[in-house]
Amino acid sequence: MDLEQRVADLERRLAALEQAAELTAEPPDGRPAPSAARDRRDDLWALHGLKEQLAELGADNGGVLFAGAVRTPTGKRYEWQYGLVTDTVLDRDWADAAESFAALGQPVRLRLLREILGGRCTAAELTELDGTGTTGQIYHHLRQLTAAGWLHTAARGRYEVPVSRVVPLLVMLTAAER
Repeated sequence: MDLEQRVADLERRLAALEQAAELTAEPPDGRPAPSAARDRRDDLWALHGLKEQLAELGADNGGVLFAGAVRTPTGKRYEWQYGLVTDTVLDRDWADAAESFAALGQPVRLRLLREILGGRCTAAELTELDGTGTTGQIYHHLRQLTAAGWLHTAARGRYEVPVSRVVPLLVMLTAAER
């Protein structure tokens, strides 16, 4: 199979995985999705849905999917999903993820992300926090998080966690608990 065919196949598989996640996501109004209500007794309802989609795709080695529908302390809602077949994940150069993981590997940076999601969005607000260091140290941490894509600057010097990073950040924190 040539490269163009493989890419087209992977795009088709990813689209199917995304569609499967949409079927199990909670609607914005807070009501359970029909499939979630139907399978409420089954703790692995999302996994079963993923496995069905993977079987239809012929993805013999399986796949991974993560999704979330969250509301931050500021009241912002984020709904996001992403999935890949296993072969795609295993074939990637994992070293490419090192910078992203390294940016999160410092307690002050994790606290800054939590505070920004909680509504403290300017460097001035963040420097008022106890235990986060000097203004220069905070700017250093903010630059590292921005360079790794965990933050971006919005209007008037305000920092935000990009929409596409909120759920992945929470997934990584959840995975770190195990």
